[in-house]
Amino acid sequence: MAGHSKWANIQHRKGRQDKARGKLFSKLSKEITIASKISGPDPDMNPRLRLAVANAKGQSMPKDNIERAIKKGQGGDVEEYFEIRYEGFGPGGVGVIVEASTDNKNRAASEVRSAFSKNGGNLGETGSVSFMFDQVGEIRFPLSVADEEAMLEAAIEAGAEDVVQEEGGEDDEDEGEHVVFCARDDLAEVAEGLEARFGEARSVKIIWKPQTLTPVEGDKVATLMKLMETLDDLDDVQDVYANFDISDEDMAQLAS
Repeated sequence: MAGHSKWANIQHRKGRQDKARGKLFSKLSKEITIASKISGPDPDMNPRLRLAVANAKGQSMPKDNIERAIKKGQGGDVEEYFEIRYEGFGPGGVGVIVEASTDNKNRAASEVRSAFSKNGGNLGETGSVSFMFDQVGEIRFPLSVADEEAMLEAAIEAGAEDVVQEEGGEDDEDEGEHVVFCARDDLAEVAEGLEARFGEARSVKIIWKPQTLTPVEGDKVATLMKLMETLDDLDDVQDVYANFDISDEDMAQLAS
């Protein structure tokens, strides 16, 4: 996951912050709409919707946007969405998992396959990559809510398995985060315990966490970052996970 943090910082330094935020809001809205359509508009009776709304609030998404997304899910003109996982390999043999929510399976598959083939990768079969990852719960808080020791103590007490700190970008507004990991089935309980102490989390979700990281160097760094960016920009794609590890030096060179 270290690679994801560095990737986010590169996006920030390249001035893609506003674009990335707009894309994030779009993905959050889509998840709220899908959750509302599947299991109803009441977050108290719909755990998936409750989580989606909490994540949207954690990213400072306006209340009007959230309510509009919930209502959209109740409209009769909302398409049926299919949730699909794609797996493939990027430059340097990096494993990549792509999670998509789409109303058109053929379009999604074509766009994801094209993104891989045009950026030094190839799409694989289901299961070809996911065995290198673990599905775990992830909870994110701003670094400002507690010091490292206090967060670790609270997380372990709540039932978490590990905590790491991710640095933010160069801008003071791009604050780093405490990243808490827990067993998938313990996510709701751990999040509830930590939020009772530290307030609303920035995000609470199930992720694919790499078991090991694959070093990527030289020319392959730029190609891999282009693949990640292209996949993330696809409208059908909700999340992208990869097990790359890139040095600070190579990241700095890419940013410049």
